[in-house]
Amino acid sequence: MGRRFVIADTHFGDRGGILRYEDRPFADVEEMDRVLCENWNRAVGAGDTVYHLGDFAYSADKEKAAGLLAGLNGRKILIMGNHDQGMTAREWMEAGFEAAYPLPVVVDGFYLLSHEPLYVTMAAPYANLFGHVHRNPAYRDCSARSFCACVERIGYTPVLFDAIKERILREDGSV
Repeated sequence: MGRRFVIADTHFGDRGGILRYEDRPFADVEEMDRVLCENWNRAVGAGDTVYHLGDFAYSADKEKAAGLLAGLNGRKILIMGNHDQGMTAREWMEAGFEAAYPLPVVVDGFYLLSHEPLYVTMAAPYANLFGHVHRNPAYRDCSARSFCACVERIGYTPVLFDAIKERILREDGSV
């Protein structure tokens, strides 16, 4: 079995202002898309799986999404975000995601993958991996059982799921 990765809020093709609003370090959208794809493919192998926690692309254009997805390594699973709602889960799968979910998904019985943060506490029976909030400091560390996978916080590169799990278990005292 390959490795697993997590990433959120790539906003491929976003000409609506993501570079300005989030102060992304790219000259233009084309450079952003190119660097995101290069970073993805450098980290992720063909046998790996990537959980994308929403806001994959800015427009709901199935053909453009299919072109992007075909150029990205690994199996891709989408937890749909607010900017992904222009297409149905079925359409996202037709574009190239192996699975697409409009609601949060539990992985390994403990990790709740969602687009928006779910405000977990140490008493919660799960840990939350999320996106949506970009650099908003109010959501930096919701609790030791949370991890924000927005590209601005993870170096614009998918992060290993096992590294996130290890950090969460270490910080909540389970290890």
